[in-house]
Amino acid sequence: MSNSKPVLSSSLGRKLIMSLTGIFLCTFLIVHLIGNLSLFKDDGGYAFNNYAYFMTHFPPIKVVSYLLYASIIIHAVYALVLTMKNKAARPVNYAQYDGKANSTWNSRNMGILGTVLLVFIATHMQNFWWKYHNDQVPYIEYQTDLATGKTIAKTLEASEFTDYVKTENNGIETVKARDLYKQVDFAFENPFLVGLYVLAMAALSFHLIHGFQSAFQTVGFSHKKYVPIIRFLGVWFFGVLIPIGFALMPLYFYFVK
Repeated sequence: MSNSKPVLSSSLGRKLIMSLTGIFLCTFLIVHLIGNLSLFKDDGGYAFNNYAYFMTHFPPIKVVSYLLYASIIIHAVYALVLTMKNKAARPVNYAQYDGKANSTWNSRNMGILGTVLLVFIATHMQNFWWKYHNDQVPYIEYQTDLATGKTIAKTLEASEFTDYVKTENNGIETVKARDLYKQVDFAFENPFLVGLYVLAMAALSFHLIHGFQSAFQTVGFSHKKYVPIIRFLGVWFFGVLIPIGFALMPLYFYFVK
């Protein structure tokens, strides 16, 4: 017990916490991207609105969500503390040494990249999470003929909606839901918001290309047999595929929908 505080407050301890929270956030990105791919379905938002309800009401997911919020805050705070302590430890550049020669651009600018991502997260939460949880999005009703699979959607007035409802009667499935899909469509009519999302995904790409590999190195997972796999996943999966997947969503709504 007496040794836990010094370890966690040491430079190595802070890096370890940052690495573990970063790896957890990477796993969240996978789940979030898979769920958000339903935005591309041409079903009037039926699949996405059901996904949004599930993610905000299924108890285990809600617990994971609180862990996610905590991880974002801890990751950001520890990154700030490490940056400040590193600068304090070396207030002036070495005269005989140029750090740029032995480091990548993204590793030298993780603070800037992280700041862009924090602005993005705050904007994202305000536009979608906050409005969804505070009844500031439209309401919709879907009626699906279970025999034909045909779905008819209509916008509901606030007086017609109390909470998410899914019923079946005479072969017709009726779903009443908060229309987060419509909110997404409305938000991405704003070119500045679309630009911020694309910029943030570029920042996420550079952040993950360095951060993913660095996290596994910090936790000691650096066996030469697995380093190429970690590097490949860090660059091509987390650094390229995932950011492109997220960036395509605002671009799709702005240019296609």
